[in-house]
Amino acid sequence: MSYHFSRRLDMPFEAAIAHVTQELGKLGFGILTEIDVSATLKKKLDVDFHPYRILGACNPQFAYQALSAEDKIGTMLPCNVIVQQLDDGVVEVSAVDPVASMQAVHNPALEPVAGKVRDLLKDCIAKL
Repeated sequence: MSYHFSRRLDMPFEAAIAHVTQELGKLGFGILTEIDVSATLKKKLDVDFHPYRILGACNPQFAYQALSAEDKIGTMLPCNVIVQQLDDGVVEVSAVDPVASMQAVHNPALEPVAGKVRDLLKDCIAKL
């Protein structure tokens, strides 16, 4: 089982971030965190790294359901979506598969929530 869903986009990096954010919003996800990995690596290690951003996406309804079923599940929230510019200039968007990550928890009450979130994220990535 793969732990992510990915799709390549033919658009500039910053436009892809805006597009992904907008499409996630249509499905009830907000971006709680945004980590500019390339800027952080430059600042902390003085290394150049390709444009790479981690978006912490959260759907409050499903987050509440997951937290109600498993109070430590916050260690796995929010759902990470990455946007990176590959060497060929193409932008790739990848989202975590919450079903794959929830397998380590062993709580059957999380399975339907993770399945619904996976379906939403998979649909979002496919429609980009």
